[in-house]
Amino acid sequence: MASMSSRSFETPSATSESTGSSRREILRAAGAVTALGATASLAGASGQDDATKILRVGLVGCGGRGGGAVINALSADPNTKLVAMGDAFSDRLESKLQEFEGRMTDNDGNPTKFAGRIDVPAENRIVGLDCHEKVVDLCDVVLFASTPHFRPAQVVYAAKAGKHMFVEKPVAVDGPGLRKIWQAMNDVKGKGIAVVTGLCYRYQNAKRATFQKIREGAIGDIKAIECSYDTGALWHRGQKPEWTEMETQLRNWLYYTWASGDHVAEQAIHNLDKMIWAMDDQPPVSVKAQGGRIVRTEPKYGNVFDHFNAVFDFGSGVKAFFSCRQWNGADRDVSDHVYGTKGIAHTQTHRIEGETKWRWRTPEGMVDDMYQNEHDAMFASIRAGKPIHDGDVMCRATLLALMVRMSAYSGKVISWNQALESKEDLSPKKYEFGPNPVPPVAQPGVTPFV
Repeated sequence: MASMSSRSFETPSATSESTGSSRREILRAAGAVTALGATASLAGASGQDDATKILRVGLVGCGGRGGGAVINALSADPNTKLVAMGDAFSDRLESKLQEFEGRMTDNDGNPTKFAGRIDVPAENRIVGLDCHEKVVDLCDVVLFASTPHFRPAQVVYAAKAGKHMFVEKPVAVDGPGLRKIWQAMNDVKGKGIAVVTGLCYRYQNAKRATFQKIREGAIGDIKAIECSYDTGALWHRGQKPEWTEMETQLRNWLYYTWASGDHVAEQAIHNLDKMIWAMDDQPPVSVKAQGGRIVRTEPKYGNVFDHFNAVFDFGSGVKAFFSCRQWNGADRDVSDHVYGTKGIAHTQTHRIEGETKWRWRTPEGMVDDMYQNEHDAMFASIRAGKPIHDGDVMCRATLLALMVRMSAYSGKVISWNQALESKEDLSPKKYEFGPNPVPPVAQPGVTPFV
């Protein structure tokens, strides 16, 4: 661990004191740097000599998010081409490729902007749990959107190969995996490799403007944060007699902790990321969490929880309150509220109340599509020779999610360092389509923290 960046793994002291004014100064400076970097990247892209060079794009993980990422990538830069695809299952890959090819013409048979830019021959359609290796070797830019468990191995391989990458969240499901990917991210800093996170709110203009107002002191000193990701159930692809345990779990990976990290990591990580964003990306001291499964109790839902609640301690009296659940028929609430000494920032709805009254208004002509924005920014940064590096952002958010799960599963208060140094390895015994027994659902007070 000593070789890793101290900034990336810095743990705040519960007894350390910092004034609200100094925090605002830090936030204001960070916002200025971010804005300057984005402007420089976008402005410089068109002036590069290699702006017309074809960038070969590859996709690893042919689900819905992966499909969206490909369309975003090809829309971001006209000189990109999809040349390789990888997935654990051939049917998923082929159906997604057919979908892409259908976009090359409109309903009247006329060519679209994607015409001639979907070119994935049979030899570049890689099927298997190690499909990422050949896809990475064939491409300049790789889009990682497969089952989260495999993300560390995939990103480490791409980092060593010096490839630009878009990395969906979460980036790991356990401590060992997170340490591997964070080390890889530190290794490639300053080496001309773009790494853009799937934490898409970071690229929404409305969100950036709202957090900038917080940086400027619009709500005063932050005292508390409230985050909720209370939503309904997600998809389930069923089970077929011919599927092995491993295939069933991978086709329904949301419901197995080893594959997804639980829904607090796979979905609600967005709110956790906004929480730490509000705190200038300074990590909490510890978390106390609870959770369980009281709605999704059938065996088909594997061993994940269906709800979590947590309280983060950021030191200096600042607390953050977090909840997430996936219950059909219950009230939904996806929101974030940052409470300060001078007002409240409602970051999901982009408004501030209190001494400062403010609301985001989308400028005329702006299409604030955060999914598209992140790819626009990535390719612009590559063309400008100033690649974005979101490694720390995506690793910090993932660790927050792992902290919640570890605390809720064990019933223990878990510190930032404890979570980071956790020895719990969720990897299956074998990476093959055969038996893969499901561990029992965690029991707080019984399931140990490792």
